[in-house]
Amino acid sequence: MSTPVRTRAARKSPAERSAEIVEAARLVALEQGLTAVTLRAIAARAGVAPALVAHYQPSMDALVADTFAHIVAEELDELSGLLAALPGPTERLGTLLDTLLDGTRDDVTIVWVEAWALGRRNDALAASVRTQMDDWQALLRRIIEEGVDRAGFRAPDVDAAAWQILGMVDGLNAQALVRWGDASERGSLIHGAVEGMLGLQHGALAVPD
Repeated sequence: MSTPVRTRAARKSPAERSAEIVEAARLVALEQGLTAVTLRAIAARAGVAPALVAHYQPSMDALVADTFAHIVAEELDELSGLLAALPGPTERLGTLLDTLLDGTRDDVTIVWVEAWALGRRNDALAASVRTQMDDWQALLRRIIEEGVDRAGFRAPDVDAAAWQILGMVDGLNAQALVRWGDASERGSLIHGAVEGMLGLQHGALAVPD
């Protein structure tokens, strides 16, 4: 009876192996949530031993924080590129709200919600959450500032308006995770509130199909 020949995994450079582990952590977080980012889960996803993950990522707190930052910054870059192609601030704001609330990004919403909770005991993650929230608020602030200059937005405190909109988006998305309320109405609910906040006519933020 012949013995099957076991093939040895190809050797990889430290940079390749590190990148592989980082990508495995990202995929685990998106598929199962940030709480699932553990040595064993990452090792299983990457097809390596847990000890190897620990060798390249000795601090799980730091890896969780970096994984969160990677996922959130990637989404921000993607949406910034989408918005840059639109003609003005009204279209950009309406499209941003619709895109964030259309239910296709619940995997990222779960990562956010878990990061807020886990950040209470993970200082590196808490710092990363604050940085990413600042970056998202800055995107909204730039759109509102342009709207005040060019599109008739009224916002005596642009920073406060940006934070309030961000809070509404986060709250509606978090509620949708437990199927509270009608998820299909999230976009219309926030459009009306934001239009009122910025002194816009009803329906101004509606994006044509």
